[in-house]
Amino acid sequence: MDIAERFINYTKFDTQSAEDSETVPSTPKQLIFAKYLKEELEHEGFADVEMDDKGYIYATLKANTKKNIPTIGFISHYDTALDASGANIKARVVANYDGGDILLSPGIVSSPKKFPELLEHKGEDLIVTDGTTLLGADDKAGIAEIVEAMCYLRDHDEIKHGDIRMGFNPDEEIGMGAHHFDVEKFGCEWAYTMDGGDIGNLEYENFNAASAKITIKGVSVHTGYAKGKMVNASRLACEFNGYISETEIPETTEGYQGFYHLLGIESHCEEAKLSYIIRDHDKEKFEERKNFIEDIAKRMNEKYGEGTVKAVLKDQYYNMKEKIDPNMHVIDIVLKAMQDTGVTPKVEPIRGGTDGAQLSFRGLPCPNIFAGGVNFHGPYEFVSVQVMKKAVQVIVRICELTARFND
Repeated sequence: MDIAERFINYTKFDTQSAEDSETVPSTPKQLIFAKYLKEELEHEGFADVEMDDKGYIYATLKANTKKNIPTIGFISHYDTALDASGANIKARVVANYDGGDILLSPGIVSSPKKFPELLEHKGEDLIVTDGTTLLGADDKAGIAEIVEAMCYLRDHDEIKHGDIRMGFNPDEEIGMGAHHFDVEKFGCEWAYTMDGGDIGNLEYENFNAASAKITIKGVSVHTGYAKGKMVNASRLACEFNGYISETEIPETTEGYQGFYHLLGIESHCEEAKLSYIIRDHDKEKFEERKNFIEDIAKRMNEKYGEGTVKAVLKDQYYNMKEKIDPNMHVIDIVLKAMQDTGVTPKVEPIRGGTDGAQLSFRGLPCPNIFAGGVNFHGPYEFVSVQVMKKAVQVIVRICELTARFND
């Protein structure tokens, strides 16, 4: 099985997670894929293959040398994003892409005029959707690359390596992927998530992240007799959001700039709910942003009455740079592996987060490496077969270089 076939097989499973679920995994359909993947790992002959009741999968490629080598790991998530459907994905390969428009389905075109990233992959074999679903390269491409790399090492005993652990988990897209990841069982000195974007991406700085749930209590009265009585929660919801500057939202920020993002509003006259995410690379500014949301609630309560507005904030993850900086050998090995395999590193801060951010704060330094997907979370998502193969080469080389770590 080549890597394209392996990945396309994975895309046939609908593994979309669900934000408001209280189960783990958040959707039972994720377990269907998890069981398939577990059986595949067993079929490939890996050791210590197990899946717990929450759908977390662990496996090992055993060392082929008696040298004292650090145990390292590679991690990917198998859930897909909520932004577009993950059901009935029709993935296909556009061989030797010519640089022009790609007709995904009648009336649905992926064009380099809108997505110039396509031109960077001219001459390559691109896996695309039919334009009605996402593809799921985030992060099934990462899973395919890890499995393919471990199969390659299994079949090439001349490449010496220590124990290499694999970890695959649900619910990353809703910020819960690392919550039930068993770091102690994983047993690694450090690890890498294969969950980055296009070729060369290497990320070990990410946003500090929090969620904010705002509830506004109104008073519903007949509009003809509302004066002095009605409190229109829908209007107050608009007022609340109006406090947030248009210069501090995702649409107007880039690089290290943080933001507030309004995910959604549910509103009626007597109650409104707003859902935000808060992001900033700088920890001090991150705390200031959370305080600002609470200050808006306080200000509106002073205006409309105590208890009118309630803000519940919850931290999600933090900037992993704090934990990577004391362990820069983890980054040095990746940079050398990329150099050795002809990949130009692109070290960039993540305007988002990965499971590796949470795992780094749980004692497992875990930067993020490219998996190859482009235009994540939407119907124009694609991944290059050649980039996926490069990711496999980088993983193999990391394992080879780690075997020399104590020399």
